[in-house]
Amino acid sequence: MSKSKRLMELMMVVNQKRKFTVKELSDEFGVSKRTILRDLQELGELGVPLYSEVGPHGGYGLLKERILPPIAFTEEEAVAIFFSIHALRHYSSLPFKSESISALRKFYHYLPQDMRIRIDQMKARVDFVTPTRNAQSPYLPILLDAAVRQKVLLIDYESGVKRSSREIQPIGIYTRSGLWYCRAYSYQGEDIRVFRCDRISSVTHSERQPMDLGDNHLENRGSNSQTESPSVPIFAELTKNGVEACEADPGSVPMLHIREDGTGWLKGHIPKHDMLYFAKFLIHLGKEVILKDSAEILNCMKKQLTDLMVHYGD
Repeated sequence: MSKSKRLMELMMVVNQKRKFTVKELSDEFGVSKRTILRDLQELGELGVPLYSEVGPHGGYGLLKERILPPIAFTEEEAVAIFFSIHALRHYSSLPFKSESISALRKFYHYLPQDMRIRIDQMKARVDFVTPTRNAQSPYLPILLDAAVRQKVLLIDYESGVKRSSREIQPIGIYTRSGLWYCRAYSYQGEDIRVFRCDRISSVTHSERQPMDLGDNHLENRGSNSQTESPSVPIFAELTKNGVEACEADPGSVPMLHIREDGTGWLKGHIPKHDMLYFAKFLIHLGKEVILKDSAEILNCMKKQLTDLMVHYGD
């Protein structure tokens, strides 16, 4: 085996093992311990974060910030990856903002010159437009980590009505129209709710033991769950334009049904605390929607329209 190939395979092995001895690697690669020590020194010079431990049970290990082995991409794959990360630049907040900027710089720097020229030419001809927001969401990494590890957090949250402290167990975060949202179980409300991440002013870890949320995650947010809040039924007929509007609304998608001619309907249940949001959304659709058998939502819509008339009245 050539030295370059051995170094490549050695990098992959140490990434998998995380802790190892020189003898283990020497036996695995069929080379002397001295050769392995030289190889490990070269990997360290290349940026692989190795450390040594002394003593009878010592050896080598890999720091948490490990370096991934090289991956071969085709030219089209490289372009696709570049623009996937490049598209995130419109967001004022990301759960991995500094890392994405660093990754993009490294990726671009090591591309062949002809590919960099091609990407530079494409930058002015392709974009993924996202509204620019001044709202900052600095706690995205903590919320995402808590969702993955199922931790309970204590947050200070400012809604449209008041500011309060709440214990939540995040399920996931998502972005829409340039704003970030966190879907989480609220221990105060004893149901699953959605929180605007830019309205969270502080986050600390709670001592409360997390509950078992089962298979709750973002992909099944439209499904019923015993942890969901009291709900109201909704049924509405949609024109083609109404269907297109609902396709762009995450809250409507799980209830959306589409016919072959492009029209469709909404059918399902919405949490009562989301009724005002849906009422405003349906008002926005205007004549593209006909609400049926949904008295509570209809009354909420009428109240919003009456308040608007009073606001602009003489």
